[in-house]
Amino acid sequence: MGGDDRELVDSYHGRVHDEEAPETAHQISTDSWLQVGFVLTTGINSAYVLGYSAAVMVPLGWIFGVLALIAATVLSLDANILVAKIHEFGGKRHIRYRDLAGYIYGRRAYSLTWGLQYLNLFMINTGYIILSGEALKATYVLYRDDNVMKLPYFIAIAGFVCALFAIGIPHLSALGVWLGVSAFFSMVYIVIAIVLSVRDGIKAPAQDYSIPGSSASKIFSTIGACASVVFAFNTGMLPEIQATIRQPAVPNMLKSLYFQFTVGVLPLYAVTFAGYWAYGANTSTYLLDSVNGPVWMRTAANVAAFLQSVIALHIFASPMYEYLDTRYGIKGSSLSPRNLSFRIAVRGGYLTINTFVAALLPFLGDFMSLTGAISTFPLTFILANHMFLVAKKTKLSSLGKLWRWFNVCFFGCLAVAAAIAALRLIAVDSKTYHLFADL
Repeated sequence: MGGDDRELVDSYHGRVHDEEAPETAHQISTDSWLQVGFVLTTGINSAYVLGYSAAVMVPLGWIFGVLALIAATVLSLDANILVAKIHEFGGKRHIRYRDLAGYIYGRRAYSLTWGLQYLNLFMINTGYIILSGEALKATYVLYRDDNVMKLPYFIAIAGFVCALFAIGIPHLSALGVWLGVSAFFSMVYIVIAIVLSVRDGIKAPAQDYSIPGSSASKIFSTIGACASVVFAFNTGMLPEIQATIRQPAVPNMLKSLYFQFTVGVLPLYAVTFAGYWAYGANTSTYLLDSVNGPVWMRTAANVAAFLQSVIALHIFASPMYEYLDTRYGIKGSSLSPRNLSFRIAVRGGYLTINTFVAALLPFLGDFMSLTGAISTFPLTFILANHMFLVAKKTKLSSLGKLWRWFNVCFFGCLAVAAAIAALRLIAVDSKTYHLFADL
């Protein structure tokens, strides 16, 4: 990027280059690498894992499903390492994805990256509210299957609880002990889902693992599954998470990423494979709808999935909260009347929109595919590889440059194909189900 472009970005941020991070209303450089590792692990082992048996394994089958998960793990780790390594670039620390893109490319890239990231996080948050609503409905059905309470009602309840939590937790670093609570809830529904799935699989006759659908639909569902598996491992907000880590930021972030992609992925693998093994092509899009077993165990799993989703949503909404708090100078005591009323109005309003969209189009698998296609692919793979190319162009070998360009082109083509496939899925589901459907 030329000097004029850099000056343009500096004027856009209202500051000149220095060794400090940009001004923010939220805390930075306060968390240990292990706490940040738990933030990342909370994201990949959220209640979304209860949908990967159906969203990834059913369209791909055993061989390609396992290979896709392993490939996505390796490629996602590689892409995230690239972003982590250029967190401190050009003599300053870039605590937001859009800041990093704007510094490297210019003002237009700043705006485009912010738009993509906002869309990515908005859809992830909408998916969490759908998941929360499904978990509440599944709990209700265990005790009263009277069809009085519909899924949109439970989604509305879930959105309200998410808003209360967002109002009470001022910023990402303030999660603290809640990350431990989230990890506990994750283990509850993952362990119960695995135990009950294996129990059902042992008792059931041999399952059908053939890939369902016509030849044309198999192609689209395969592409959609690729988008879902990429979505499983990536946040689209790595610089924002890295901003919270203590110095030295890059080495500590690499420790967090290694933790996420080793210890952190094991529960995801286990529940995904167990669910598909037990139910095959008939696996539900929400695995706990497929399992059989004691009511108390299924209740515990669903309640844990609901509560964990509330905590996980806060992580993915935090960049929006940080932007708004910084923009309007919300600093100081989180309990001051001005700050509290601001969070009630702004965060409550933001999550109300999320909740409305979740109730309007509660197609979770479609959301995963579309989010992966139009935002996770560009942010995590295309942009990460190209930014690293630009930032390190004089230090990369010819082979290294070729590999990065291959990633840019390959994931660019895959993103276009995945977006088409996801839109087709939404169109098909929209014909099958009406708005505010009770799935």
